Formats: sequence, structure tokens, C-alpha cells
Amino acid sequence: MSDQNNPRILTTRQGHPVTDNQNNRTVGRRGPTTLENYHFLEKITHFDRERIPERVVHARGAGAHGYFEAYGTVGDEPVSTYTRAKLFQENGKRTPVFVRFSSVIHGGHSPETLRDPRGFAVKFYTEDGNWDLVGNNLKVFFIRDAMKFPDMVHAFKPDPITNVQHMGRFFDFVSNTPEAMHMITFLFSPWGIPANYREMQGSGVNTYKWVNKDGVGVLVKYHWEPKQGIRNLTQAEAEQIQSKNFNHATQDLYLAIERGDFPEWELCVQIMEDGEHPELDFDPLDPTKLWPEDQFPFLPVGRMVLDRNVTDYHAETEQVAFGTGVLVDGLDFSDDKLLQGRTFSYSDTQRYRVGSNYLQLPINAPKTRVATHQRGGQMAYHVDQTGTNPHVNYEPSSLGGLHEAQPAGVEHQPEVSGRLVRQKIEKTNDFGQAGERYRLFSDFERDELIANLVSGLGDAEPHIQERMVYLLSQCDADYGRRVAEGLKLDVDTIKAKQEAAVQQAETQGHEAQPY
Repeated sequence: MSDQNNPRILTTRQGHPVTDNQNNRTVGRRGPTTLENYHFLEKITHFDRERIPERVVHARGAGAHGYFEAYGTVGDEPVSTYTRAKLFQENGKRTPVFVRFSSVIHGGHSPETLRDPRGFAVKFYTEDGNWDLVGNNLKVFFIRDAMKFPDMVHAFKPDPITNVQHMGRFFDFVSNTPEAMHMITFLFSPWGIPANYREMQGSGVNTYKWVNKDGVGVLVKYHWEPKQGIRNLTQAEAEQIQSKNFNHATQDLYLAIERGDFPEWELCVQIMEDGEHPELDFDPLDPTKLWPEDQFPFLPVGRMVLDRNVTDYHAETEQVAFGTGVLVDGLDFSDDKLLQGRTFSYSDTQRYRVGSNYLQLPINAPKTRVATHQRGGQMAYHVDQTGTNPHVNYEPSSLGGLHEAQPAGVEHQPEVSGRLVRQKIEKTNDFGQAGERYRLFSDFERDELIANLVSGLGDAEPHIQERMVYLLSQCDADYGRRVAEGLKLDVDTIKAKQEAAVQQAETQGHEAQPY
């Protein structure tokens, strides 16, 4: 067998067999080195560039391949009643998937035991192209308008001067963002540190739509429920693990799949008629809220199994790129303000981080035919399929170019009217569900929540501590009182002081101190 065909022979990227991978060509044994060392130049310049920019959020991640198997029903009804998306229609129909789990705020090599939401992103390689379902484990979020996303991330990331994360910055933002109280109540409870990725819920967080063949749309929320059960860590348990292993969740996922213990989740949806729903005390498009399960039950639509580990972390887990705008026919957007902003931002950041042709990478490419008129750009390594005439890279054309597909059903046409304004939604109800969640927690979960909040707020300025106590008291009186006691503050004094500030703000407008 020639060296060229021997699978164990090292080559350059040009396919040249490498005969010496130990020494550069030099003038004599001691040098100097000459410039024509092509193998070295190829090797070192690639090494200099082998890291792409780290994700601003969700930098630390673990991924795996698997499949989604549809039930063909949603609850007891045919799924076609609500959506014409092909992947859901037949019982037993399997669609390949790739899943990336992640932490959100911390860097690429941060411990997986830190208190942080966990990303839960699924790429479905459907027969109609890719569908990305991008969410997290806690079902709600800190903010409801994408305008605040850069501010939120800046506050949670390290100080721009010291490069140190500081809980005072975190709570400074949160205490000025009442809508975050629901997320904070989850995050500082044991639910804020999942035990691993296998025993963790997932959620689309945002409200989407399903559309049937007649073009009728309904609002939906997606939820992944782990068949392995749900398990979280206390702060003490997390610290004990972190002292010995800061890769425990990635390792746990990899080893489970290697030994054939394939993790499985059931995908459930909640369905609500499209509209404003005046009977509810919250807006169903608000991502800081949960839909009550007694009114909108979890309806199973399929299951997902992860049965294959990645063969290369960088090529797959690091370069995989998700976007909330990646939907297939039968799925649609709602008017959720956060979703609308994410839909632009996610795909835009992938073009910056990975490159303008990131969708040509195998991990991101759909497993169906691709035919576009997009050309050029950095790292384009093939031309998308064209029509019968490769000279035609435009549409419409009568010269053998590509043409439009026939619609699979009636287009969903939601009615939109109103003035362009900059206003909050009417039914904010920032404290109701946070208080309900506090009361639903067990005594153990409440104790952990209070201890973690008191610990985190210990580094905050006194006025931030007071504002947080006031906001938590709006959620539940006992909730605020216990945090105040932990901080050695008087809740009645804080309440009087903050209410006076609110009244001052109402009379003096933006010149008054914020509550």
C-alpha cells in the first residue's frame, strides 16, 4: 500500500504525506529557520486560528446526537388538528436530532456546578429542513422585551474593569427589573443548579404557534420532561462536586451514552387559543410567566432519545448553531417580544461567530436538499444546488433556474393593527407567579432559596438589598421578611421607605429615584 492510501499516514491539509513532523528545516542543526517550511507554516497558522470566538452566552456546552419519535397525536387528538408539521404526523416517525446543553452566563471552561440557567437547544433535521427549538431548563426568563437583553448580560457578566463577576451588579439590574422576580425565585432555589443534563427539564420558554392545513393557528409552549426523573443540587452539594470535578455534567452525559444508558425526554405542549385572553391575569406571550397546568395541561406529542456521542467536540458541539427563527411549515412565531428579538439576534451572531457560510457545516446543514441563490462569503466550500441551468443564479427566470414551491396548506394570516408605540404589556403581574412558586416550594426548597439569596445579596449595596426585599415582599410577605431577617434589615422600615419612593416617582416622573 502506498503512503498516500495508508489510513495511518499523517498528511498535510493539501494531502501531502508528512515525512518529518518533529523538526523544521534549518541552516545547520542550530538554525536559523528558513521561511519555506510549508508544513510548519500550515500547522502553526491553523493552530493560531483553531479557536472561534466564544459564545457570548451559552459558552460552556455538551452535545449529543439522537432521534425524535412522534406519537402522531397531541394528547388524545390527532396532531393534524393543530399543526401540519410533517415530523409530528405519524406514530413512530423518527427525525434525527442534535442537542446541545449549556450553562448561560459563564465562560467556556467554567464549572458546571455554578448557579445559572441551563440551555436546552434541539436541532431537528426534518424532511422539510431544520427546526431549532432553543430554550432553557427553567421555563421562564428574566426579561420580557429583547431591548433589555444586552443590559442583562452585561450586568451578569464580569465587571468591565476588574473582570470579576459581582453579585452586586447582578442584583442591581434585577432589583430594577420587577419582572425578573419569578426567574429569581427559581434560580436561587435548588432548581438553579441541575444535578446533570440527563435529569433536567427543558422548555422553549417563548410562546410559539402551531398552524394546521387550513391556516388556523394556536399558541403553544414546548416542554421536555426527562424520563430519568428530575434532580437538582443544593449549594453545598454543588460545592462538594466542584471541589473534585468541574466537568461533571459533560462527563455524566458522555459516559451514560457510552455505556448504552441512553437519556430520554418526552416532548409535551401546552395549547391555547390565539388571542389576548382577558380572563387570565397575565399575558400568554409573556416569557416571565408559566401557563397554569390545570387550565392548559401538558399534552405529549413524542419522545427524544440521545444515543450517540459526538466524534469531535469542536466540529459538532462548538460549531453547532441554533436560531429561534429556524422553523418548518406548520410552525410559526407568536408576537412574543422577546422571541421577535431573539429571532434576529441568534442567526446574526452565528454568522459573526462561525462565519457567513455556517449552514454549510455538516452539523448545521439540513439532511434534505438545499437549493439557493446565495453565493460567496467566507469559507464557502460548495455551491448550493441550482436548477437545470447553473448559469442562472436569480429568480424568476425562464432559463432553467429555480422556482417557488407549492404551499403545503393555507398560509396563517394573523390580523395586526394598532399604533407603533414603546410601551410595556398591560398585564405585567410581576409578582403573582413568583409568590405562587414560593408557596409551592417545600420547606427545604424555601430554606435553600432564602439562604442563597441572602448569601448573594450580601455583596450588594444597602439600597439594592432594600429594593430586593421590597420586591420580594410584593411576591409574598413571608418571602421578603425572611430575606430581610437574613440580611439583618427591618422589613417594615424598608416597605415605608420604598412606598414613599414610589409615590415620589409618580408625582415627579423620571426625576425621582426609582423604587
